[in-house]
Amino acid sequence: MTRCARRTGRTRRMLRLTLTGAGAAALLALSACSSSDGDSGGGSGASSAGGPDKPSGTVNVFAAASLTESFTKLGEEFEEQHPGTEVVFNFGGSDSLAAGITSGAPADVFASASARTMKVVTDADAAAGTPATFVRNRLEIATLPGNPDGIASLKDLTGDGLKVVLCDRAVPCGAAARKALTAADLKLTPVSYEEDVKSALNKVVLKEADAAVVYRTDVKAAGDKVEGVEFPESADAVNDYPITLLKDAPNAGAGKAFIELVRSAEGRQVLTEAGFTAP
Repeated sequence: MTRCARRTGRTRRMLRLTLTGAGAAALLALSACSSSDGDSGGGSGASSAGGPDKPSGTVNVFAAASLTESFTKLGEEFEEQHPGTEVVFNFGGSDSLAAGITSGAPADVFASASARTMKVVTDADAAAGTPATFVRNRLEIATLPGNPDGIASLKDLTGDGLKVVLCDRAVPCGAAARKALTAADLKLTPVSYEEDVKSALNKVVLKEADAAVVYRTDVKAAGDKVEGVEFPESADAVNDYPITLLKDAPNAGAGKAFIELVRSAEGRQVLTEAGFTAP
């Protein structure tokens, strides 16, 4: 499942889309996340007034759900730095995003939560150049506020009667959770597998689950809605986040400029404040 965010000025809308396979991913991304405004300038990275080096028009960014808060902030900063641009985000599970890209969804930039899902795009010859790792993330247990079940370790999640959710095994946070459980020599049967990390976290926020294994950045973003519990096995499941300009980017110039912002000192500061670490 993906989330699309489109802003005009300070207005943002979030739209959830249900994907039923690679073809649906492409179709929905085309209809909901691409620039449909013919006069928005989305197909050109050049500005008629500012010359070819000045970004303009719409930038379509496909990004892992765990990047929602930090990339939304960077998108706002990008638009302020480059008047006449608009950043349109498609946030979701990295596997669904990669499937959409390889099926022809129009996008300029792809930021994945794992090298494995980025490889889907590079193997399809859809990336322009070599993706660069820009941050790392690790897991944390999200519990109900106050941690009423007294969860102190990964092993505690295997307790009887505890409702635990995990990310789907196909998405990076789910794959990382499996690595951590293997490192702890534990078996865990969750009450549900969720399509991305935000969906897993939301189960706890809505009190539909007692705990979820998510990224620490998502625990931090949730504030007092959840409580985070660190566990040592997370060190065995650190995820690298690669980013790349896409080969058929409709607005390659602006896409490249957005990547430069993400990898700049300013971008690193925003990402570090969100809880990510340097590669």
